[in-house]
Amino acid sequence: MARLAASLVTIAAASTTLAAAADRLVRLPLGDPARRDREIRIVLDGIVDTATGDTIDPDTLAARLAHVKLVIIGEEHTSVESHRVQLQVIRALETAGRQVSIALEMFPFAEQPSLDAWAEGRWSEEEFLSKGRWYDVWGYRWSYYRDIFLHGRAGRMPFVAANVPRDVVTAVRQKGFDAIPRDAADHLPPAIDVDSAEHLTFFKAALEDGGVHGGMPDETLKPMLAAQATWDAAMAWNATRVLERTREPSAVVVLLAGSGHVAYGLGIERQARAWFKAPIASVMPVAVADSHGTIDTVRASYANFVWGVAREASPAWPSLGISTRAADDGRRQVIDVEPDSPAHGKIETGDVVLAIGDAVVDSREAMNRAFARYEWGDIARLVVRRGSHELTVAVLLRRTP
Repeated sequence: MARLAASLVTIAAASTTLAAAADRLVRLPLGDPARRDREIRIVLDGIVDTATGDTIDPDTLAARLAHVKLVIIGEEHTSVESHRVQLQVIRALETAGRQVSIALEMFPFAEQPSLDAWAEGRWSEEEFLSKGRWYDVWGYRWSYYRDIFLHGRAGRMPFVAANVPRDVVTAVRQKGFDAIPRDAADHLPPAIDVDSAEHLTFFKAALEDGGVHGGMPDETLKPMLAAQATWDAAMAWNATRVLERTREPSAVVVLLAGSGHVAYGLGIERQARAWFKAPIASVMPVAVADSHGTIDTVRASYANFVWGVAREASPAWPSLGISTRAADDGRRQVIDVEPDSPAHGKIETGDVVLAIGDAVVDSREAMNRAFARYEWGDIARLVVRRGSHELTVAVLLRRTP
């Protein structure tokens, strides 16, 4: 049950990895009827326009996005390659004379003041990480996103907190839309579409690829899908409202979100089209290989533009390979340990993490921030409470060959 719970959180947060998305998930017959019945060949370091089959460069991509007002770029959160693609698209649009705003899945609407302080240069990098609580609000290592944030600030690009807080999405999953707090309702559209059979099909496929689904009935999956749709709708709503507040013809919002929110236009794009009538386009980085071999093609309806990237066998920065939740005392209790991860055989489900190195772990933020100091090859010494005992566990941070 712990592994199931951890996996469901991962899927609901739309962190379906590009490695998981590779092969089967990128070939589903879903999405745009004009493109869903054919496949297109992907090109390493090339961008394929899935409507025409043309292989193009970033400048040509910007030209083909000339009339698009919302560009949604998918990502695997721990993929250097996908963040590189995001930055290259932003740069290409900027070079083409577009007024770019960067909307972020990573930040819920209440954190907008932190993004403003960063964009306006009032906070240093370290102040943004600490005062803006990066390692609590998002948690993934800052290094993955740093170049995008630095470039956006240098170019005076607004940053937009596009998401809603986790507790809002949890409330929807557990109690339905009537449980949405009043302050959050102002950051959501009047209606959220949860009745897409294709979205449910994709959701099931993503769960199955993660080894999670196990034949769960649709009635069990639908509350989870409603939570996912709430995320999608929030990001669509908050990103497009930026455009409604400007009269600048060159304005474009680039929305950065996990690939599960972008694939086949079934997530953010489908929600946005209910009220936003300007052109929308999606760009998806796709690895040209996974652990099973080469990936030559994807379904043409997977995205408007598919950017072939190199396979990343391991994340650029280390991960322990554990999932945690808040214990009764606020510390982090382990609910899952990934097979073949650095923590496997060292950390056990049920352990409560008390410290990492010399840093006390008394919150999610403290744990993420403490671990962000490590590199591959280091030894992370964790103090854990296991039952009634405290012990120090040395975890060697090595990648799986």
